[in-house]
Parts: sequence; structure tokens; C-alpha cells
Amino acid sequence: MQRIDTFPTNNIKDLGYRIGRVFPFGATLMDGGVNFSVFSKEATAATLVLYHHGQDEPFVEIPFPEEFRIGNVYAMMVFGIDIENTEYGYRFDGPDDPRSGQRFDKSVVLLDPYARSISGRSVWGKRRDNDSAFVHRGQIIPEDYDWEGDKPLEFPQNDIIIYEMHVRSFTKHESSDVKYKGMFAGIIEKIPYLKKLGINCIELMPVFEFDEFENTRELDGRWLCNYWGYSTVGFFAPKAGYAASAQYGMEADELKNTIKKLHQSGIEVILDVVFNHTAEGNEKGPLISYKGIDNRTYYMLTPDGSYYNFSGCGNTMNCNNAVVRNHILDCLRYWVSAYHIDGFRFDLASILTRDENGAPLMSPPLLETIAHDAVLGRTKLIAEAWDAGGLYQVGSFPSWKRWSEWNGKYRDCVRRFVKGDGSMAPEIYHRIFGSDDLYGGRGPAASINFITCHDGFTMYDLVSYNEKHNEGNGEENRDGSNDNQSWNCGIEGETNDREVNALRIRQMKNFDTLLLLSRGIPMLLSGDEFANTQFGNNNAYCQDNEVSWLDWRRLSQYKDLYDYVKKLIAFRIAHPVLRAGNYDSGENATGYPELSFHGLKPWELSRNEPTLTFAFMYAEDHVKYGTKEDTFIYVAVNAHWEEHTFEMPVVPENMKWHIMAQSNKKAYEAGREPIAGDQQKITLGPRSTAILTAHGFGKG
Repeated sequence: MQRIDTFPTNNIKDLGYRIGRVFPFGATLMDGGVNFSVFSKEATAATLVLYHHGQDEPFVEIPFPEEFRIGNVYAMMVFGIDIENTEYGYRFDGPDDPRSGQRFDKSVVLLDPYARSISGRSVWGKRRDNDSAFVHRGQIIPEDYDWEGDKPLEFPQNDIIIYEMHVRSFTKHESSDVKYKGMFAGIIEKIPYLKKLGINCIELMPVFEFDEFENTRELDGRWLCNYWGYSTVGFFAPKAGYAASAQYGMEADELKNTIKKLHQSGIEVILDVVFNHTAEGNEKGPLISYKGIDNRTYYMLTPDGSYYNFSGCGNTMNCNNAVVRNHILDCLRYWVSAYHIDGFRFDLASILTRDENGAPLMSPPLLETIAHDAVLGRTKLIAEAWDAGGLYQVGSFPSWKRWSEWNGKYRDCVRRFVKGDGSMAPEIYHRIFGSDDLYGGRGPAASINFITCHDGFTMYDLVSYNEKHNEGNGEENRDGSNDNQSWNCGIEGETNDREVNALRIRQMKNFDTLLLLSRGIPMLLSGDEFANTQFGNNNAYCQDNEVSWLDWRRLSQYKDLYDYVKKLIAFRIAHPVLRAGNYDSGENATGYPELSFHGLKPWELSRNEPTLTFAFMYAEDHVKYGTKEDTFIYVAVNAHWEEHTFEMPVVPENMKWHIMAQSNKKAYEAGREPIAGDQQKITLGPRSTAILTAHGFGKG
């Protein structure tokens, strides 16, 4: 017997339709038909537009009868659709009065904000034959992927080591030696590499659908494009151009398969999400979706109807509006439930704290709702705690003890100290301690520590260039940050000078030593472990070429650096004291403070004075941390251009100091560390670090 609410009441051509269900929004397969549900507060009419795949003209347009609108939601169930050969969009009628913020245009077919697949860009860099008529259209996909028992991994945040990567850059270079270069599937082929390195969490730069042809231009024979993807077209759809199977409509399954394979290998997946603005730009930008559906709801508008631009990209989403807030929440829930995503990094997250007029809110409803949401209850939430409008909230981002932050102060402090700025010494102790001065009420896991990320120099370029070299971006080197805190070690760019190259490797190891032995969550930029370069470009957002692609040949060229990073990661994983979830520095059962700071002489350090030499020591209590024995970890840091001798703290009589790593030499695997020749002191050459360990049982 057929249920009455699945029986068509109207017919058009070969299709039947009836009033739909308000929830869920989007196009959803149910009860033998497809349910279409879309919000618009101020439209006077709406029409569903259906196309055969790839055709310029629709095969049918179905106006929503007035009785199909419930509140501000238009809902229609359509029967007889061939979902594998159908694309869809909407027309909305209403006032066209930009000064009042209304931009309705029924001649434009708009993309469903909830579309879970978007057609037209299934092959990266391939234009349609008639690209002038290009519109983004929704596609209908079944949610029938076999996860084989997979779920988000839910690792304790203290334990993760994040590896930031761009899907295409990671494997596109010919040297990557994978079959599916630049694709989701290519990541699968590199899982053994990630496992060997010790990575247990990757952070993917934007994978929501975007248009790589946005703002394209040619410069000296090179095609410059929207490469990074921080210009979202659809928040619910994966980037089809990143899927080898997209031309068969399988991009969602390919991404899900990639996530499942990563999970099976013990690697979490965090997505970099961009809710602060969209690809529609300012008043000169196109009508793709939100502008033509309900402009005044979705965007922050000035009194004259133009766009606030706290994103630096033309518009700013009205994130704390109730409708937009629910839209973002629906999106996050969808990616966690349908794609098993483990966490999100929110681009320019301070925008998410602003009200409709741009003023910062003390208790932003969007952030609070995300923090306490049932579905997102164990999802990692990471904020880039600033925006392009000058709001900087590192250490003060509203958190409800759920949000962590990209710690820009960690990056800046460590960069300045390692290049030789002794005035940063009083601050760097806090950064190593887990930034207790910023996150004292939240714990070290609130601090995402990083030296480099996609935005700025790679680590190799950080030690090879004093100035940015962005001429290839076609903006006369005006783009990108001028405040890099970099040092080229004496020569700008590539050189055959052996001493300069040796110093650069040593400086990179110094950075890695501090990053991986600081409390807080370390994040590495992909390729830094083998000295990947962008040739001095610190803003490669438009470079789909060897500037952005990882050159895997450098892995053999810089194998010593790679081995050093790999061993430090393994060391961090082996010692839970480095990953402590609190700021306890008091004496533990070893008889020593759990974390202490020292000068050239043990226990002697004026923490308020500038210096280029200091040391710190962890005392790992085997009972507290469940290790086989007590371990002392002593890290000596010499950022001076002269050598210095450090007297090491005395450890219990049954213990001996061993050399775990020296940045001017190498790192050792656990159990193979040589005993230090001198048990009382160690001399560090210019600009170098050393890690020593002692094992056994203390007074406890």
C-alpha cells in the first residue's frame, strides 16, 4: 500500500510532484522520489530547475506552488527523476534593490546551498566548451557508502601530530611516484609514507567545492588560478577536481574511501573550512547562490547595501544570524556524520565572533552552539583566531574549553628567537611550556604550535630568504606578508656555499627540536621534513605548478633532515610527559619538577632577562605516565653565533645521560642513543640544539 505522503498530486511532463518535507534542506532521496527543500526569507517566488547532465537548457522548470512554502522554506518532492543524469538549481523572484541589500534576479539559475555534489568542474583545469554560460549546478547523490564499521577516531587531542597539506600539491609533482597524482586517491598511496614519518593527523586545505578558474590570468606563459581554494562555492560538496573518479560522479565516495583508509592506518582527518566568506565576492561579484537566494540574511551589509569585508575577499558571511548559524552547523554535522571527519580548522575564525554589523561578541552564539553540539561533541575544533579586519584573538578566542587555536604568537616568538633575537627569551619559556600565559585556564592542548603553514614561507625558505619573492603572482610583489621573521643565513636564495647550506639545515633542525619538544599540539607543514621550497614565494595561492607541488626528489637530497624529524616525532610519541594535558611543573615522584628551565648552569636562569642560551628539562614519572621507567629529557638551546658550554643537572646515581639528538649532527632511535662522553657538561656549537636523556628510577 502506498503512503499518501509519497503520492504525487501534480504532474509536469513525465514527472510527478507534491508538497515536500521541510527537513532536511537540500536534495534528498526518500520514498521513491527526491525531496527538494530550500530557504529564502524575502523571495516572492521560487522555481526548481532540472537539467539533463551537461546540457545548457533545462528539460523542465517547476514553480513552487504557494502551498509548498512553509514559513520561509520551499519544499517539493519530485518523482521519476533519473538521479544519475540530473542536475538542478533554483530561480528566485523578488526585489532587485541593491541599496536595500536585495539582489533577486529570476533570470539566474542559482546553486542550492545544501548541494552535496556540484557539477561542471569534474576535471581540474578543464573548462566547458561554452564556459561563458557556466553555472554551478547541484547533483543528487545517494548516501550509501559502505564504511565497514569505520567512525571518527577520537584520539585525545594531546596525542595528535598535525600535518597540513594541500591535496593537489602533495602528490601532483612527477616525483611523487603515485598513480593518481594530485587526487584524493593519491593521498591513499602516500599513507605508508605518513605512517613511517609518524603522522597521526592530517589537516587538508579546503576540499569544499570551489572554482579554480576564479580570477584566472596568464603571466609569462603560466596559468595563475584560485589554487588554494579559500573561496567556497558549496559547503556540502567535495571538490570534484580532486577526485580521479569525479567524471563518473564518484567524488564523494573517493573522498570517503580516502578517509576510511587513513583511519584504518591510525590517521585522523581535519578539514580547513572557510565559513567567513564565499566565492560571490562584493557587489561586483557573481550571483552563484546566497546572493540571489537571500542576500540580506547570508551576508553582513552596510547601511547602503554594500558588503562588509572583514575577510579581505569581498564579502563576509553573517555567521551569527540564526539561519546562517544553523546552516554552518548543518554543514559541520554533515561532514562528521557522512564523511567521518575528525575535526575542523576554521579559517579567519574571528569573523565567526562578529555580529551582523561586524562588532565582536563576548559570547558568540555560533561558537557556543558548535562547542556544545551533540553531534560535534568529540570533534576537534581549531580556530585561526584572527581576521582581515584587524581582530586578533590569540589567547582570548571564546572557547568554552572546547576550542583550540593556531598559536600565531608561538610561531612569531620561536622564529625570532632562533634567528638570534635574545629579547624573545622571556616569552619563549611560556611557548615551550604550552603558552600558559595564553591558555592557563584551558590547558596546553588549546595551543596549536607551528613554525610554518601554507600561508607564508616553507621552513626551508624561512632560512633561505630575507625577503619574499612573489613576483610570479603578478602583483608586483605587493601580496603576501612582509613580516616573515626569516633569515637567509647570509645569502639570499639558493647557493653552493657549504657552510651556509649546513647552517640552514641546522636551523631547520633547531626549529623542529623546539616544535616537537614543546607542550601543546605540534603542526608541521607538508614537505618541511625534506626541505621543500617555494623559491621564496610566501603567498603561493595562485601557483598550480612546481612552486606549490612538493618535489619528492628532495626527500633523498635531505634524508638527514627527514630522519631527524622522524626520530623526533617518534620520541614525542614515546614520552607522554611532552604531551601533558596540564601546566603542572611542580615536583613529582622523581624528586624533580616535571618541567624546569635552566641557564648555562643548572637551576640558574633569570627568566625575565634577554639571552640566546637556555635549557629546559622534563622529568617523566613512570607511575604517572605509565612508562617503563623514569626519564629525564634535557634540551639545550644555543641561538648564539658562538659556542657555549652547558652544565647539565645532576640526575639519580643509577642514571647516565645519553645523546638523543644534536642539530649539528643527527638524532638516534630509542635504545641506540650513545652515552654522553661527559656526564657533567655539553658544549654546543653556534646556533645549535641538543637533546639528552637519562633513564632509570628516581627517588620514588
